[in-house]
Amino acid sequence: MNFDQILSDIGGFGKYQKTLYIWICLPQVLLAFHMMVSIFTGATPPHSCRDNSSSAAGNESSSPGSLSLNFSLSDSSCFSSSDVLLQVNRTERVSCGHGWVYSKETFQSTTVTEWDLVCDRAGLNSLGSSIYMSGLLVGSVVFGAMADRYGRRFVLLLSIALQTVFGVAAAFAPNFPAYVILRFVVGTTISGVIMNAFVLGTEWTCTKRRMLAGIITDYAFGLGYMLLPGIAYLIRDWRKLQLAISAPGFLLIFYIWVLPQSARWLLANDRREEAIELLRKAALVNGRILPPAVQIEKCDIFGRDKQSHSAVDLVRTPQIRKRAIILFYIWFVNVLVYYGLSLGVSRLGTNLYLTQFVFGLVEIPARSLVLFVLPCSRRLSQSSFLAVGGLACLLMLAVPADHPSVLSGLAMVGKFGITASFSVIYVYTAEIFPTVLR
Repeated sequence: MNFDQILSDIGGFGKYQKTLYIWICLPQVLLAFHMMVSIFTGATPPHSCRDNSSSAAGNESSSPGSLSLNFSLSDSSCFSSSDVLLQVNRTERVSCGHGWVYSKETFQSTTVTEWDLVCDRAGLNSLGSSIYMSGLLVGSVVFGAMADRYGRRFVLLLSIALQTVFGVAAAFAPNFPAYVILRFVVGTTISGVIMNAFVLGTEWTCTKRRMLAGIITDYAFGLGYMLLPGIAYLIRDWRKLQLAISAPGFLLIFYIWVLPQSARWLLANDRREEAIELLRKAALVNGRILPPAVQIEKCDIFGRDKQSHSAVDLVRTPQIRKRAIILFYIWFVNVLVYYGLSLGVSRLGTNLYLTQFVFGLVEIPARSLVLFVLPCSRRLSQSSFLAVGGLACLLMLAVPADHPSVLSGLAMVGKFGITASFSVIYVYTAEIFPTVLR
């Protein structure tokens, strides 16, 4: 009898597991904050070159109305109108030599306005976002390996702690390079939390309930997605907003006492006594009894395979290699489209706060639909949702930029499809690979 049968004996999704998922879901809200906050903290407001007469005023703007004329002129954003040189019937545009003046109609301050990441420096803003996302890649490798060696609980606690500390530190970054480095570290912890929270939850849940349990955490992410626009609407200063989304992580310090280790991981690492104690506790909370025969014999059966495994095993056999390549590509497409739509919401030309809220709201029905269609077919569900998301994105290419409502509508349809696909691929990947490779 394997470990999944042991879980069924003690209650595969009882009170113990439901309580565990409450603890797992809380950090997911903070993950959504960190993933999407750059939409607001890194926004580029309307701006124009500062005249010589106003160079001493700093990066402060006057009332939005008094600057509306300059902001409406495309050349005034990056080229000075007062320093134009006329030479032999030729006009030479001169870049802003005295800095920029930014509108405060929407944002009081952003990283762009504080460090002048506009015009020839605009690429630095995109570079900072790319470095942050690369942190997720690094984190998945580093924290994934650490979790296999030190356990899911330890790495999850470490990731939450680092995310909180470095997230708060980013609010006090003295310059842009320091801010990017701090955000990179936060990015690595995102992967540490996502992977280990998901794995810890699924390893405590029986096979029949694993799909439902996995999607529950996605609802928490969607909740954070919807809450962020409201917080950003109330806090228009980027430093205060960064602090507001990071500081609540300190409240999770009680996880040290309530978050359990994975009994499956303990058994796989020959820590049988600790695993049995946890299983006995789970059985007690669920109102079940762990039979003495199960404590020894079944755990021994699970722990017989002493062979070590690594990422190389994903491409060792033709069948596993084929599965891995297909799933890697699907993961790449999902991440690319999901975050492309989510982080590109400011380019749709609609109200940023409202659109971001609706983008978060659309995740709820998308994930709910998955609960109904996924039991029918994993493969058909995955393909259908990818097709819906991809078709909507392609149709956006045919819509002129002066139709923001149509673009937003198609973007939401695409967001619906890719969000549902994202939920499917999590469950699909967990089921299609053997436990030792998962």
